[in-house]
Amino acid sequence: MRKKISFEIEIPEGVSCKYLDDVLECSKGEAKVNRKIFIPKTELKIEESKIILFCEKANRKNIAIMKTNLSHIKNIFKGLEEKFIYELEICNVHFPMNCKLEGKNLIIDNFLGEKIPRKAKILEDIDVSIQGNKITVSGNNIEKAGQTATNIEKATKFNNRDRRIFQDGIFITSKPGGPI
Repeated sequence: MRKKISFEIEIPEGVSCKYLDDVLECSKGEAKVNRKIFIPKTELKIEESKIILFCEKANRKNIAIMKTNLSHIKNIFKGLEEKFIYELEICNVHFPMNCKLEGKNLIIDNFLGEKIPRKAKILEDIDVSIQGNKITVSGNNIEKAGQTATNIEKATKFNNRDRRIFQDGIFITSKPGGPI
């Protein structure tokens, strides 16, 4: 059954929002997060201190998409308040592994004794720092921070070796939701 439905979310103090060409841009101080939000048959309005999602004839799929985008907007507001932090740990048993930052890449040298260094892409607006055997990834956008942490973890993936013996790699140890 199709029905009128609307969802509202409060804009926190100090946050300014704009919605142009299906892109929601929110900023607070120097922090800025952009996200493309396109919902078919749905309007997104910004009024005073509220964001309103409204659909004239919504079915189950429209409602599900609206609620998903509400969660994305809440994550944007959380990211503007404080950064999302992922922690990774460098584990090496056989060969000492070296990591260094070069521009927008993390270079992993001597992984399992390989001569060619491996690279992990760091997405824009994401800060990566290395202290000893700990790597910290932080950013205002949860998706970019999570993707960067995953890029680093996947750069040390290997095949044709027994995982029980070759335990080398870089692994995510903590996410914004809590430890793993």
